[in-house]
Amino acid sequence: MIGTLVNVLAIVLGSLGGRFVLPPMPGKVSETVTAGVGLAVVLIGLTMALEVESVLVLILSLALGGATGEVLGIDSGLEKMGGRLRGAAAESSGLGEAFVTATLIFCVGPMAIMGAIQSGVQGDHSTLFAKSMLDGVTSVVLASTLGIGVIASAVPVLLYQGGIALAGAQLAALLTADMIAALTACGGVLIVALGTNMLEISSVRVANLLPALVYAPILTGAAGVFFGVQ
Repeated sequence: MIGTLVNVLAIVLGSLGGRFVLPPMPGKVSETVTAGVGLAVVLIGLTMALEVESVLVLILSLALGGATGEVLGIDSGLEKMGGRLRGAAAESSGLGEAFVTATLIFCVGPMAIMGAIQSGVQGDHSTLFAKSMLDGVTSVVLASTLGIGVIASAVPVLLYQGGIALAGAQLAALLTADMIAALTACGGVLIVALGTNMLEISSVRVANLLPALVYAPILTGAAGVFFGVQ
């Protein structure tokens, strides 16, 4: 858990620094910086999405995940949570977007999964320490552009990575390299959607696609068992 705790601390400190230490940005500067961050988010997503090994599994995961998310109303639920956070923190807007964006960037990817497994199984925290440095810098930029809602992403990072670390031995036996690749690619697509939303190119309800991250490794495993497809 040491690696995860360091990661959480980096996100919290980076978010606070980006929101309260950096001077306020003028409107046009903020818009341009946000656009730049949006482009970087798209690039991150594309890099991860290129891990895809089965386009069919990716499509099915997104379709099933989107349907599940719409039925569960994840997006509207996050909006309600964002409204409560706005009232508590007196933030003007965008907390829900900041939370979802930061959570996806910090939680999805091979470093989060493999780093947590290494931490739990081998006691090797080096991967999570490296991820902490990256997440700390990213949280500074995100908090300065999207707002203090970025700090809330520390909670799912703690639960997600901490849970993987605690169950590291069991998950290491269950998650194959193909499953991790499918999860990474699916998460990359969602991050691309977040980036295009930030650039105001699209208005995808990304939160309702989050269940796709559960379907991707499951479908990959099922395809391997029943059809011999990777």
